Amino acid sequence: MRADRLLSILMLLQVYRQLTARDLAERLEVSERTIHRDMDALSSAGVPVMAERGKGGGWSLLDSYQTTLTGLNLAEIQALFLPKPANLLADLGWSQAFEAALLKLLVAIPAANRQQAEMVSQRIHVDPTGWHRWDEEMSAFATLQTAIWQERQVNLSYERGNGKLVERLVNPLGLVAKGNVWYFVASVESEVRSYRISRVRDAMLTDYPCVRPVEFNLADYWQQSIVEFKANLPYYGVTVRVAPEVMPRLRYAGYFARIEQINSPDADGWTRVWLRFDIEEAACAYVLGFGAQMEVIEPLELRDRVLQAAKEAISRYAEQ
Repeated sequence: MRADRLLSILMLLQVYRQLTARDLAERLEVSERTIHRDMDALSSAGVPVMAERGKGGGWSLLDSYQTTLTGLNLAEIQALFLPKPANLLADLGWSQAFEAALLKLLVAIPAANRQQAEMVSQRIHVDPTGWHRWDEEMSAFATLQTAIWQERQVNLSYERGNGKLVERLVNPLGLVAKGNVWYFVASVESEVRSYRISRVRDAMLTDYPCVRPVEFNLADYWQQSIVEFKANLPYYGVTVRVAPEVMPRLRYAGYFARIEQINSPDADGWTRVWLRFDIEEAACAYVLGFGAQMEVIEPLELRDRVLQAAKEAISRYAEQ
């Protein structure tokens, strides 16, 4: 509704002080032309909105203008009361603060909507953890969190994936939770990097202030790093034929197998499937796990390796 959008524009300008028409259009998911019409409507209603042209310009409110409009519609109230991942709040030390904030918000909203807000937690539950959860080492978390809030540099002792220990003086930029795994984002000599917190062996605060890259955006950085990570993953493609009785559990059989394409069953009821692995060893172990219910079509070297491994297994059992 237009009234909700006009209210959102006022709130955004109060929070961010100045935004371009493009910024507002992207946030509110409308065209820039619509934003300009909304600004005309606000101005006609006596709201002191101002447009500053040129580089660095945008829409703003007079410094003296403040609105106390805080009306929330039902959908917005329900979204605010949607349960947040309890384990992540606990990691941040915000569990009690979150409950207190919800209680204050519950008191502030209209009584007619209060029951709907309370119903959200009884109707929707969010569990961010996967089925294969493992405990993460979090001893450095508190120090890294403090470094972020106080904007102080940190001396890190970090264990790489190959087991090598490296020392780094870093500028803390933020924390990212990927499922139940926390990452510490920091800059080192103008290069932004991500560190898995469970691999931080030691973290010591320094007295040096943090140097934050100009216009750094944590969400944008993380999204781009995901794209780059996926693009650089090793690729080992495999084509197999799968028996009909195991097709229902194919997607859940291997953590390191990714299904890329599934054909329709052939005349025998078997299905041709294209799979992706990181390395040949993972593909071999995956195929062997299905025994005679999966046949490798390509690559031929994997087919030979599976056959050899199966013969060795038979030979071992025959000796006993």
